[in-house]
Amino acid sequence: QVQLVESGGGLVQAGGSLRLSCAASGRSSSTYVLGWFRQAPGKEREFVAAIAWSGSKAYHTDSVKGRVTISRDNAKNTVYLQMNSLKPEDTAVYYCAAASASMWTRPEKIGRAEEYDYWGQGTQVTVSA
Repeated sequence: QVQLVESGGGLVQAGGSLRLSCAASGRSSSTYVLGWFRQAPGKEREFVAAIAWSGSKAYHTDSVKGRVTISRDNAKNTVYLQMNSLKPEDTAVYYCAAASASMWTRPEKIGRAEEYDYWGQGTQVTVSA
């Protein structure tokens, strides 16, 4: 079992920045693939970014590339999502998720929510125009 707790959401003006954190705990949590997804009202949950257990490689969805960076600190069992130049369309509940390290060998699965085994409760990000 892996427990995930997100923090860092809030209200920010367009063009501003936020850093989300997700603290992981539980068995071998540092070896899991960690990802961020988001869900806006009335929309499906969508992939934002994911990072390998080593932190050496990461994927970001095209809509956030250049503005958003995922990173992790395994010593703290924490994954971060640094979001800059925020836009109103970034408004959503952001979820942290964990998947088995073996999933990383199948890149086509990295962006699929159903491939992740554990989820946090979510943190709200609201970007005002």
